[in-house]
Amino acid sequence: MGERGYRVVRNDAGQYSIWPDDQGVPVGWTDAGRSGTKDECLAHIDQVWTDLRPAGVRARLVG
Repeated sequence: MGERGYRVVRNDAGQYSIWPDDQGVPVGWTDAGRSGTKDECLAHIDQVWTDLRPAGVRARLVG
């Protein structure tokens, strides 16, 4: 049995997660364009999600 595949998903608040590749993307999330093993997906999230605050909080602090 092979390793389960995952995809990186993102919500409107700019938060990232992983989701099993064999399941539809959950409501409120979109495919972020990266898939692979669990470790590969988590490594990608570590690279791209450098500010863990939700997008609304970041916008209030900048604006």
